[in-house]
Amino acid sequence: MTDPVTEPALFDLPPGARRPRARVVLLTGPSGSGKTSLTQRLGLPVVQLDDFYLDIDHPGLPQRYGSVDWDSPESWDGKGALAALQELATEGRAEVPVYDIPTSRRTGMRRLDIGDSPLMIAEGIFAAQLVEECRAEGLLADAICLSRPRLVTFWFRFLRDVAEARKPIVTLLRRGTSLLRSEPAMIERWVALGCRETSPAQAEKDIRNLLVQKSSDT
Repeated sequence: MTDPVTEPALFDLPPGARRPRARVVLLTGPSGSGKTSLTQRLGLPVVQLDDFYLDIDHPGLPQRYGSVDWDSPESWDGKGALAALQELATEGRAEVPVYDIPTSRRTGMRRLDIGDSPLMIAEGIFAAQLVEECRAEGLLADAICLSRPRLVTFWFRFLRDVAEARKPIVTLLRRGTSLLRSEPAMIERWVALGCRETSPAQAEKDIRNLLVQKSSDT
């Protein structure tokens, strides 16, 4: 297998800046599959990829069901997310956006510092879009797609979205029903992009083992 550190780089970085001080676990899965709960249990530095959504008045946003299709990667700033991961991996800190989902707008920036952690997690439904680039840059530690029974995912997603008042109830039900039907195809697409499908429990075990391995290497 080719060492990703030696593969061609996507960024023109100064000599000596190529090798990352930390690597990233890309964590995706259907909305409501347990990504946020998993990251909270692990206690590792987390990049919330949803914060890289574009503002609702950004030109050319994809449309679906008479509103913006927030499940399309075209509604999201992938280049900005990748640049932030690159900076965090090499410098240990970066400025990342703060996004307000109910208003569909960025509300500011915050400074994220990963400290001395050898691993960070980047979680969100678009994480699989970054697998190829992170691997080429030598940043990738693992790429995981969480999977559990669809009705369980639907229920937890709905409870979360209502509790956080993310969107009107009618919108949440319409989107949730659509995601319930499309979930198998979504997971298949993320796996095709380089993620491996597993349960939240197994993913937690795998990441903890990876953390032990990385910590012993430093």
